[in-house]
Amino acid sequence: MARWTILPRENAVVWNVKPGELHTDDMEMAGFGCSVVVTYGVDGQGFVLRHHPVFPTLRLRPNNTHASYQMDVPPEMLPRLLADGEPVTETLCSVKLYGIVELATEAGSLSIRRLCFPSSSRRAAYELVTVKNNGTSPVSLALDRTGRIEVDQTMGPMGINILEIFPDGKPAVLAPGEVYEYSVAITGRLANEDPDPGTAREEYCLRLASIERLTAPMKLDTGDPALDLMFRFAKLRAGESVFRTRYGLIHSPGGFSYYAATWCNDQVEYAGPAFAYTGDPALIEASLNAYRMYMPFMSDRYAPIPSSVIAEGIDYWNGAGDRGDAAMYLYGASRFALTVGDRKIARELWPAIRWCAEYCERKKNAAGVIASDRDELEGRFPSGDANLCTSTLCYAGLLAASALADSLGEDGTIYRERAEALREAIDAFFGYTIHGIPAYRYYEGCEVMRSWISMPLCVGIYDRAKATVDALTSEYLMRPDGFLTAEGSETIWDRSTLYTLRGIFASGYTDRAWELLGRYVNNRLLGERVPYAVEAYPEGGRRHLSGESALFCKVILEGMLDLTPTGLNACTVKPTLPAGMDHLYLEDIHAFGAVFDIRVERDGWRVLRADGELLAEGICGERGEIRF
Repeated sequence: MARWTILPRENAVVWNVKPGELHTDDMEMAGFGCSVVVTYGVDGQGFVLRHHPVFPTLRLRPNNTHASYQMDVPPEMLPRLLADGEPVTETLCSVKLYGIVELATEAGSLSIRRLCFPSSSRRAAYELVTVKNNGTSPVSLALDRTGRIEVDQTMGPMGINILEIFPDGKPAVLAPGEVYEYSVAITGRLANEDPDPGTAREEYCLRLASIERLTAPMKLDTGDPALDLMFRFAKLRAGESVFRTRYGLIHSPGGFSYYAATWCNDQVEYAGPAFAYTGDPALIEASLNAYRMYMPFMSDRYAPIPSSVIAEGIDYWNGAGDRGDAAMYLYGASRFALTVGDRKIARELWPAIRWCAEYCERKKNAAGVIASDRDELEGRFPSGDANLCTSTLCYAGLLAASALADSLGEDGTIYRERAEALREAIDAFFGYTIHGIPAYRYYEGCEVMRSWISMPLCVGIYDRAKATVDALTSEYLMRPDGFLTAEGSETIWDRSTLYTLRGIFASGYTDRAWELLGRYVNNRLLGERVPYAVEAYPEGGRRHLSGESALFCKVILEGMLDLTPTGLNACTVKPTLPAGMDHLYLEDIHAFGAVFDIRVERDGWRVLRADGELLAEGICGERGEIRF
């Protein structure tokens, strides 16, 4: 039975706490200057509320991938509310999530509402608290601590980092029916900077505006409240994890560990192509910066580009060797450039795209597939000397590069020819029968099923589609909560699960995909770990990494709608509707230099400009081309 309930009018989920119910969870939220993980719930000692702020531009020593200044704020350092001189003891009544963590509690005759959220721009996170007197007698309220509260000082590479708390609330006598408000700001700064706690009420309004900015484009209406709401949440989580750094805006995964840095999978392959449909200037800039950060490593030596550029762009990490990062870049940058539809951006990225195509060509092995040291799992699971994921990304990247070359007035023929040769090599080298199912092996010598065999379905290779879907949905890989990374393991990564859902939709097995997507959405939105896609488990504690939410968006964009860019002002679309859905409307899409809507119904699909002009129409399940 689901713990959470959807509130459609509020675009929220709510947990109404039952007497004696024990449960804790956390949710990450972010703005340009700060990320904060808020833990909430009820344990054996009662009401739980903890704050863990992260300040990506305040660094620790050594200044490595995980060096963002952050800490659990000790509960005893936070001001406590006093009623008639005594600390209040609160009982949690409900938790509401909508990009803000809203907690409703009771303490005697008092009802208390706590709003927890980050600043949109400052290095600060807030609690905005309102207290209502529901009794028949006045109550004297005050905070047990006032004034600036210093929590920590830690030396970093740029100076002394300071974490401090600023309570804002004066003593008051609360008459019956009256409401009292106070706030707490948790801030980070360097010692030579002035404190800047901001105003919680103003920052609350700015947070609401940020939520609206990130969720307004690509409005989804399927008639399924859970899917529509999770898509909205995915846009928020994917888009909010952008930080203003010395390099400029940088999108980062989050999850306590990954800030002010960029990766060839999370940012280059996952987020950038999804952000290209939003038209959001900050997301476009952050994506461009991710692509730019790798360009200095693309020399005529054709050495591998690093897996990650870290510490606000001043260092890099390459501990896993070549993970197929050039194939990730080739795929992500080509599709981003095409989808944005901006010729200037395309011209800027073209030399890097061309370099990655050449690098991959030089990495072909004797069988004609692309060799790499590892894959994006960085050795957690075997990947051989050449893996299916790298080769399929290269294949799709070559097709996108050929379309981009044509759009820029260059000859894309060489990339189309390489793509066709690679497609044949993929089938010959990776095509394989395991457990009697003639799908794919993940690498030469692999005798167990792997969830990344979904990748051919995601790039339009359907020669073994039925067998691949059979393998993925077999007892060897499918679990109620997702797809195992490898047969015989216990590990589920949402990124391969979401690629799998996308691929099953795109390959035409729509009703099967719809069943699996419904199960996934109910688990992630309404189950025990909510309300976003997660990274992995048992590893990583199911962190709400940002890139996974971008991949959820792509299940709709590139799975159900099968949007594929074919030029700076052109794409193809092949919408499908499962039997359990009578329509799919995706409105206010900003891509290919235009703003448009896609409307899919039982009798077919239509693509319309924002002004209502019909651009294209067709039958569900049949591919059509749109030129803007």
